[in-house]
Amino acid sequence: MATKAEELEVKQGFSYRVEDGVAVITFDLPDSPVNTLSPETGEAFLRVMARAEREPEVKAVVFTSGKKDSFVAGAKIDFLQTIKTAEEATAISRNGQEGFDKLADFPKPVVAAIHGACLGGGLEWALACDYRIATDSPKTSLGLPEVQLGLIPGAGGTQRLPALIGVQAALDLILTGKSLKPAKAKKLGVVDEVVPAPILRAIAVRRAKELAEGTLKVDRRHGQGFKGVAANGKAKGLAGFIQGLANKELWAEVALEDNPLGRKVLFDQARKQLLKKTRGKFPAPEKALQVVRVGLESGHKAGQEAEAKAFGELVVSDVSKRLVEIFFATTALKKENGTSNPDAKPREVKKVAVLGGGLMGGGIAYVTSVLQGVPVRVKDKDDAGVGRAMKQVQSILDERVKRRSLTRREATAKSALVTAGTDYSGFKSADLVIEAVFEDLKLKHRIIAEVEAVTGDQTIFASNTSSIPITELAKGSRRPAQVIGMHYFSPVHKMPLLEIITHAGTADWVTATCVEVGRKQGKTVIVVNDGPGFYTSRILAPYLNEAAYLLAEGADIAELDRALVEFGFPVGPITLLDEVGIDVAQKVGPIMEAAFGKRMAAPKALEKVVADGRLGRKTQKGFYLYEDGKKQEVDSSIYALLPHGTERRSFDRAEMAERVVLQMVNEAIRCLGEGILRSARDGDVGAIFGLGFPPFLGGPFHYVDSRGPAEVLRKLEHYHDKLGERFAPAPHLVEMVKAGKTFYPR
Repeated sequence: MATKAEELEVKQGFSYRVEDGVAVITFDLPDSPVNTLSPETGEAFLRVMARAEREPEVKAVVFTSGKKDSFVAGAKIDFLQTIKTAEEATAISRNGQEGFDKLADFPKPVVAAIHGACLGGGLEWALACDYRIATDSPKTSLGLPEVQLGLIPGAGGTQRLPALIGVQAALDLILTGKSLKPAKAKKLGVVDEVVPAPILRAIAVRRAKELAEGTLKVDRRHGQGFKGVAANGKAKGLAGFIQGLANKELWAEVALEDNPLGRKVLFDQARKQLLKKTRGKFPAPEKALQVVRVGLESGHKAGQEAEAKAFGELVVSDVSKRLVEIFFATTALKKENGTSNPDAKPREVKKVAVLGGGLMGGGIAYVTSVLQGVPVRVKDKDDAGVGRAMKQVQSILDERVKRRSLTRREATAKSALVTAGTDYSGFKSADLVIEAVFEDLKLKHRIIAEVEAVTGDQTIFASNTSSIPITELAKGSRRPAQVIGMHYFSPVHKMPLLEIITHAGTADWVTATCVEVGRKQGKTVIVVNDGPGFYTSRILAPYLNEAAYLLAEGADIAELDRALVEFGFPVGPITLLDEVGIDVAQKVGPIMEAAFGKRMAAPKALEKVVADGRLGRKTQKGFYLYEDGKKQEVDSSIYALLPHGTERRSFDRAEMAERVVLQMVNEAIRCLGEGILRSARDGDVGAIFGLGFPPFLGGPFHYVDSRGPAEVLRKLEHYHDKLGERFAPAPHLVEMVKAGKTFYPR
């Protein structure tokens, strides 16, 4: 009969079985698709380990997972949300450290048998074991992604990983939050062995016995503090800049000598480079760097104490709260079908056709073939367009081969899924046709008619338009219920958002199918209702307009860009204009003005710029100079083409940023009030993942809540009085302030 302690262990998901002198402890958390960590889980695990220590017939332990594709996915994020104070979070971190210290000091060998996601606290758990074996499955990945939630590892990970694999490689993982495939994990020394999944358990038991018998000796030369840095070869990401602090010779010297002066130079320079990337907006990477440094200089115990304190501070920080909210928002979106009908089911898409072979068409073909994994037929008007599409797909595959995320054989197999031509051959069997041609309604209507003439009755027609209402496109269709918008962002293979646009007559199964396609393509998907510019293009228009107004008033181009980068955007609005195409922005302007009136009217500031042939990066001529496609400094000759001429005015950066950002935020609130958006959550996700709105601010709606709706309204009214109709506050905001409401529950 089971004891109460054993019953609790089972309740927390632990089963215990002795095989040939090895205790196999299997973690399979009940009623959960993945294993996650909580204080209760830790306590139950320690009780199981105590049992293994007591039983004399047990010579070693294997720790593994009972989940199909998950080892341990990390801490329970919703549990972290219940923590109210930094002191409470610090205490939880110390408890986790203490538990894993006990595991690390366990008197019998412990082997971690890893299959599936081994992330965050899951990897910290494995790091405390004596030996780690991972499967070679593509489902298996290892990493410390806490920084992506505004946190740092809090159960000893900042100390054990550098000790195991060296400072440079450890920082590359800790500061970026990226994960490793099994082969790379073995190369770095994160795992000791990689085996096929079917034999994982048997090999783990064998290795545990060999460790207990002393016949297996583990080589731990990867770590050893700074010396491990020099031995670990090339690392990318944030650690890449650490490698080149001054030059390779200096790096090798300070690494090999391991002296206090070398350490100071290293970490001081690393912090400077880190701040260039985070601009001080994301405190977690900087704290991680500090904590690693403490451990290296003052020892494991001091490092863990610094880790616990920093973890506690970060858990209750506003930045972490916003990033965690984004995590939950995107997780919730993955469970939705994009309609108000939960019973709407997606239909299988076995083949996709793409119209248009430009950068967008080629990018869509790539994510469809390589990520979604279905055949793609691309059509363009001429051989040159066809060639561009194929070249686009191949160039992305070549880059992945270069980065070793694909083998050459795998890339060749993926590229074989893409074919192209100048006619509609191959379209007959397509379940989904995605159109990515010029923003011209007549052209799109003609294409819809041509596509419907050569495809089946159930084929979905999706447009990648960024501004033309889907309702207008559907008027040119014999099957309007199967017309929908699928708005991708450039470059398609890198930008994470897909904005799906439905008109009043779009069938639910069509929406559900396109949402599922987007997810398989690796996209975060939001569904919005139809209207000119939909959501993302609509809120981007006044943002760029205001930047153009500032230019017309004499603002310095570089200063204006710098103001928005300091605010938290990845690039400034003028750089973005060059990227999008100055002519494209100018064409969208009249569409928006026709739909929304003078408040959306674009300034005339860019007319002479476009007339001069300055269309941006694509013509190597825009606001900035370009060399081999790379942006250089501002082209000062462009000022002569702007209304204010070569004379420039001095603007306060904070005021410039506020003017531009408030335009985007105000328009987002209008979209919610008019029903274009289904929720504030979708609006925040769309702005962050599609337009680069600073994630640490949580999106436009969280930004308003944090400043206070009344304060945002006051600012809009101030600029409305000063600059005119384009700053007229959104009626929905006025109503909310009157009612004393916020967009999210307080």
